[in-house]
Amino acid sequence: MKNPAFEKETFKKSVKENVKNLYRKTLKEATQQEIYQAVSYSVKDVIIDQWLATQQTFDKTDAKIVYYMSMEFLMGRALGNNLINLTAYNEVKEALEEIGVDLNAIEDEEPDPALGNGGLGRLAACFMESLATLGYPAYGCGIRYRYGMFKQKIKDGYQLEEPDNWLKNGYPFELRRPEHTFEVKFGGYVRAEASGNGHTKFIQEGYQSVRAVPYDMPIIGYNNNMVNTLMIWDAEPIQCFELDSFDKGDYRKAVEQENLARNLVDVLYPNDNHIAGKELRLKQQYFFVSASIQRALARFKKNHPDIHMLPQKVAIQMNDTHPTVAVAELMRILLDEEGLGWDEAWEITSKTCAYTNHTIMAEALEKWPIEIFSRLLPRIYQIIEEINRRFLLDIEAKFPGDYHKKEKMAIIHDGQVKMAHLAIAAGYSVNGVARLHTEILKNQELKDFYEMFPEKFNNKTNGITQRRFLYHGNPLLSAWITDKIGDDWITNLSHMEKLALFADDKKAQQEFMNIKYQNKLRLAKYIQKHNGIEVDPRSIFDVQVKRLHEYKRQLLNILHIMFLYNMLKEHPDMDFYPRTFIFGAKAAAGYRIAKLTIKLINSVADVINNDKTINGKLKVVFIEDYKVSNAEWIFAAADVSEQISTASKEASGTGNMKFMLNGAVTIGTMDGANVEIAEEVGEDNIFIFGMSSDEVIEHEKRRDYNPMEIFNNDQDIRQVLMQIINGFYSQNDTELFRDLYNSLLNTQCTQFADTYFNLKDFRSYSDAQKRVEEAYRDEERWAKMAMLNVAHVGKFSSDRTIQEYVDDIWHLEKIQVEPEEF
Repeated sequence: MKNPAFEKETFKKSVKENVKNLYRKTLKEATQQEIYQAVSYSVKDVIIDQWLATQQTFDKTDAKIVYYMSMEFLMGRALGNNLINLTAYNEVKEALEEIGVDLNAIEDEEPDPALGNGGLGRLAACFMESLATLGYPAYGCGIRYRYGMFKQKIKDGYQLEEPDNWLKNGYPFELRRPEHTFEVKFGGYVRAEASGNGHTKFIQEGYQSVRAVPYDMPIIGYNNNMVNTLMIWDAEPIQCFELDSFDKGDYRKAVEQENLARNLVDVLYPNDNHIAGKELRLKQQYFFVSASIQRALARFKKNHPDIHMLPQKVAIQMNDTHPTVAVAELMRILLDEEGLGWDEAWEITSKTCAYTNHTIMAEALEKWPIEIFSRLLPRIYQIIEEINRRFLLDIEAKFPGDYHKKEKMAIIHDGQVKMAHLAIAAGYSVNGVARLHTEILKNQELKDFYEMFPEKFNNKTNGITQRRFLYHGNPLLSAWITDKIGDDWITNLSHMEKLALFADDKKAQQEFMNIKYQNKLRLAKYIQKHNGIEVDPRSIFDVQVKRLHEYKRQLLNILHIMFLYNMLKEHPDMDFYPRTFIFGAKAAAGYRIAKLTIKLINSVADVINNDKTINGKLKVVFIEDYKVSNAEWIFAAADVSEQISTASKEASGTGNMKFMLNGAVTIGTMDGANVEIAEEVGEDNIFIFGMSSDEVIEHEKRRDYNPMEIFNNDQDIRQVLMQIINGFYSQNDTELFRDLYNSLLNTQCTQFADTYFNLKDFRSYSDAQKRVEEAYRDEERWAKMAMLNVAHVGKFSSDRTIQEYVDDIWHLEKIQVEPEEF
């Protein structure tokens, strides 16, 4: 299908004009980066028309809008994906070829916008794209980080963090919107005064403030003229430079406001191992939430004089606990600026705000020290105090005399403000992100809240967008699928089930596996270029790419690789199918054990990759700076998808779905969405190992797991662990990896030894890996397994997830943007 807005000659002329006007150059003189910018602006010209038409349709239909609040939006490169959703990729590619420009090459000039880090941010990006494709009005609300989390460099095996200056050349797909600027206040004190209507008026004074300025980015629906908006906020000082302070020699005060503004938007997840980092994180959260709600209310009030109608026209979805200060901020505006009474304001707020829980890990259910919270957000803290007071009365009414329940459920308790508790008390919906995760929330982590509010709890299993991770990321496979079953899968992934008809077809199997081989060649070239490591595309590509965290068990993976290496050294003639183990992950800057795990992976890689005696049967690769753009290539090339988190710890996972979509077979625990993947593909097409979530939870309750017993009784495991501390992988430095060793065995080092049951699951994991090798040796069996994974991926589209959010939580109506409107 062709997009008439991209008439070839007109587009070529537009690109040449942009090169001339932007850079005073001809096309031949322009650099690849300059051509990328010129092409992007030409594409943006088309997007703007559809964007304007979409906004006009919002106004004309008076549509209800969801504001999706998230600290992260891991968008990936925009140019290629925008062209796909505009159904103009092939036309633009051909037009550019005619003027000597390679679209693939200029796509590589685009930086990945550094607006997110892991699964939370990528999910938010998929959701935004699905909302637009399905025709539902939405704004994504976040922060325009100047440097993101960080650009990861690996030096001598260690992770180094460098600023990710993705904006250095400007970003063509954003629009600065200074007309929608709002003030956000921090600190000071709250003064109360009586107002004429009998209410007490609260006024914040002595505060510092910044100006929040939105940059809008277009989120394009697939082939439907719809363009939603990602609204990311930059911070600017109210007063850039205090000349009076400078003249008096107080140079720090002269730029104090400028520094406050800059610090707010420099970095995603500043290190919070110290007070300054905690303060900055809280400021960031309030900054983007306050600005977003102010803009949402301004938009609402433009056409609706009655603020009580807000829940009918606005839904606020809080993506995890980071934005849950939205509850108190909405209350503040309704109370202090709109003049409502408490009960009126609470009814509106509790019908507008909804909460998605993304984690079972207690560390991620944010808790703020009262001292920090009340000092930085004094009026917000007052409001939360009152919410808490009333909530405790509700608990008493529901569970009379149960003081233990009050302690566990209080929003403010033990010197802390508990943000998840605030979100559940105020939100009209609380959802988990995989069926198992939701059940654990209801029966374990949030059991008290479920007993009080059973009607609020629901599940929305996560999903991914097939347009990014198959259509754009794996063009060879997507073309083959379209040839076999048509292109309905692009907007309705359940059509993939038609591929099951080809699973036993020998010719189709060969075609499918040849595509996988071509994608492995592509990744092998990338690895050779970036890592200097030659890998065999005929080997099994066994891949674990995701955020580095102990519960995700990259450590279990590398321990098993060390075990395989020991076997190869002891039995050099053993029958062993060559393996290439591929890792990609960032560790939080202050997370020592995670960063040490990266060092161990790279140290093991150095030893194994340089050992000629194993004849290249085993290779280990750590891909630097894992991000969406290289992830697309990795998913397309993977044979085996490592989803090996400790059961009960992973809320959902979406990497498992992206691998499945691209024909990789999962080895994993029955955790998160793996449970539902196993149901969809059947036990013959997945490799499950390890303890169940119930078994893990029971061991944690009884605290009866002793990894020393395994260490003492399993010679292979003991050998691997001793190699961590005998200098085998650390050039005789016996202390380098001591903390990793201690985390597995020493109860004084952690809450209890081997917190995530690496050793407990080791043998089961090893046995599952043997089954992987056995299956891969049977080419027809493996091709069938891989094809059936693709055929049964339909459930895991973010389109399905979003439709469930719409039906059960947001209650939006589809809008149709007509071409003639632009």
